[in-house]
Amino acid sequence: MKFLFDLAPVLAFFIAFKLADIYVATAVAIVTTFVQVGWLKLRGKRVDAMLWASLAIIVVFGGATLLLQDETFIKWKPTVLYWLLGAVLGGAALVFRRNLVRAMLSEQVRLPDPVWNRLNWSWVGFFAFMGALNLYVAFNFSTDLWVNFKLFGGMGLMLVFVVAQALVLARHVEDKQ
Repeated sequence: MKFLFDLAPVLAFFIAFKLADIYVATAVAIVTTFVQVGWLKLRGKRVDAMLWASLAIIVVFGGATLLLQDETFIKWKPTVLYWLLGAVLGGAALVFRRNLVRAMLSEQVRLPDPVWNRLNWSWVGFFAFMGALNLYVAFNFSTDLWVNFKLFGGMGLMLVFVVAQALVLARHVEDKQ
């Protein structure tokens, strides 16, 4: 259920684009993200940092898209988000010696330290790749194809990456005693 909740702005953007245009879709994505934050706040739940970052980025880049009537800004939004995530993971590891992937997953799985480090850096690399791929698709293909890629390509690549990592990590998982 959380997966669908997190995916709501992307799904709303996709549907609005197919029914109207990029500008309506952008406005819908902004509103949907605000609704997500409001829903969590009304229910007394914590709004995680990722959702706050996503809200800020969609407001800035979506707002620029609407204000300037230039779809270039909204096309940059996924890249900025991917690169921000990669920078946070990489920066935390380099500057603070903190592995954020381990911090998020250590309750569920136990791995040797070198594997945690590889896992963290593989996510940094994946986010860097996804950001670059988004720009490539956004500026070398039609807006319609980019919107399709944003939903199906991005989610598909994420799924493939997670499954591949799970298969590799399965060899290293330690029994929790």
